[in-house]
Amino acid sequence: MAYQMFAAINVGSNDITMKIFEITAKWGFREVDCISHILELGSDTYRLGYVSNEKISELCTCLLRFKDKMKEYDCKEYRAYATSAVREASNGLLIIELIELRTGIKVKILSNSEHRFMMLKGCASTMQEFDDMTSKNTALLDMGAGSIQISIFEKQVLTATQNIKIGSIRVRDLLSDIGSRVTNGDELIEEYVQNELSTFNTMYLGDKKIKNIIAIGDEIQALQKIAPELKIKNLMTKDQIEYIYEKILNVSAQDLALHYGLLFERATLIRPAVIVYRMLVDTTKADEIFLHDINLCDGIVADYVDTARKYTAGRKFETDITASAMAMAKRYRSNKSHIVYVSNLALAIFDAMKKHHGMGRVQRLQLQIACILHDCGKFISMQNVANNSYNIIMSTEMMGLSHKEREEVANAVRYNTMYLPSHQQARAALGDASYTTVAKLAAILRVANALDRSHKQKVESFHMQVKDKKLVIIVDTVNNITLEAALFKEKADFFEQIYGIRPILKQRRNA
Repeated sequence: MAYQMFAAINVGSNDITMKIFEITAKWGFREVDCISHILELGSDTYRLGYVSNEKISELCTCLLRFKDKMKEYDCKEYRAYATSAVREASNGLLIIELIELRTGIKVKILSNSEHRFMMLKGCASTMQEFDDMTSKNTALLDMGAGSIQISIFEKQVLTATQNIKIGSIRVRDLLSDIGSRVTNGDELIEEYVQNELSTFNTMYLGDKKIKNIIAIGDEIQALQKIAPELKIKNLMTKDQIEYIYEKILNVSAQDLALHYGLLFERATLIRPAVIVYRMLVDTTKADEIFLHDINLCDGIVADYVDTARKYTAGRKFETDITASAMAMAKRYRSNKSHIVYVSNLALAIFDAMKKHHGMGRVQRLQLQIACILHDCGKFISMQNVANNSYNIIMSTEMMGLSHKEREEVANAVRYNTMYLPSHQQARAALGDASYTTVAKLAAILRVANALDRSHKQKVESFHMQVKDKKLVIIVDTVNNITLEAALFKEKADFFEQIYGIRPILKQRRNA
């Protein structure tokens, strides 16, 4: 049976970890080795704002050892990612450059949304009960060192996700700082965490009853070790969380480490983790938490086999992204019939133009999201809708998209109705977004949107074909489409300017 060895490297906030996986088309992936090195990059970043030279040197030494291990397993493919400790560090880009110069390993800095989406992929790919559990209202709690991510699923679909900066290292350091000055430090931290979770509850849950909580993160193994009498495996009840909390309340991290055979750095993160679990259960009124022991390395390999099409995954993860966008559009009172209709038209244009636009799977998804969100700015005001929509998209985290990809979506929406200036003029406004990607997406969105300018979905069906430098769009309808036809001509000019192909609208009356 053909197989491939693959290395997944996580330059995390609390440790540096590499897992070696064997990938086969029939069986998927399985872990064959794991090595880890405790290195608290996050402690530097969250406290000082940068990572010290000493820790950068230690990081590079660790990665050189990982490189030797990759050679042992003959790993031809690897992916290495850094998370919030490097992303938020003022010298983050310098760290990435130094790593490549000293080790030859290319590390990419993940945005929070990319990081959490990989964790979702890892969880869904390795947890057999995932689809069954998320068929009911479920909260996926991904606890990191710098923040937690709470994602809400309804009927197996992702409907909301939010990042909250109450990760284990942040809470630990805040607890240490407050605890050195007051006697009721734990109570104050609980109050702080409770306030953050209550805000999330008000904005995203409302009257929804959470049936399940799935917890993933690095602290799960430690929690299982410190309460062996509870025999916790993959389920922790509210009473068990309370029991663990009372058990560790007045015990130092050093004593926990010595008594239960934990690394000291891991032991320091147990109390913050338990506080967050305790407050989340209290906020959601859930009775128990399901524990799934994975880390980012599992998400990295799940993402690799999904994006590289190494085998067909059971779950279509892009559906989670579009479902989340639809939930966002609903929150801002967008016209569902209109945005779905425009999305279908735009994707049909994209597919018909496949040989001419040079875009791929990611850009198709971006176009779909732009269609879904192009009218969300009307929620703020009917005036200046384009800029309102841009600001909403840029202010809202979208799981699965990098910052650059989200910025391209936001700008495509903005320039759906606004004049797109030249590359030189638009450079500052576009930020990290690719000018050509924005222009290409906006051109398609303009044409698709023009075909439903009345928001009445007048066209029953349509057919598209590119021939002789023309995109012929044949629409079947007996309705009066004079308004749509007039606006279509205006949008066609911009489309032709971008693609060198002229959209032509033809009406075919089927009655």
